[in-house]
Amino acid sequence: MLNALEVITTVVVGVMVGVEFSVAFVMNRIFNALPEDSGQLGRAHGGRMLGAVMPVWYIGSLALVAVWAVAGWRHPGTGLVVTAGALLMLSVIMSILLLVPINNRNKTWTPENRPEDWKEQMNRWDRFHYFRVAVIIAAFALLVAALA
Repeated sequence: MLNALEVITTVVVGVMVGVEFSVAFVMNRIFNALPEDSGQLGRAHGGRMLGAVMPVWYIGSLALVAVWAVAGWRHPGTGLVVTAGALLMLSVIMSILLLVPINNRNKTWTPENRPEDWKEQMNRWDRFHYFRVAVIIAAFALLVAALA
């Protein structure tokens, strides 16, 4: 049973990392290259869509890692799992304090109502997101190492 939990947790976290990596290094570059207001509209739509899913995914991933850490407490690699959990907790805290406030504003913007500094706010979100992606990649790598 523990083996199934380990694999499911690693897959769930790994797919989350893939989505967030894609947002950072693929989707946002596509949005930035679109003409006129299309990029901003795409980011707003993405913020609404992923903003509804990602909180469940982040908290769910953290919960799975916590269950793995408790269930496998006396097994090798538990320290790696606990550290991965701490990194995922950091990513949740970063999201709540840094990224969600910007995203909540962005998802309501249209070309008619967006603020003058909307590009600066998006650049700030991107910088925070790059750091969050690095944190969750590290957590994922630790989970993979714990499986070995």
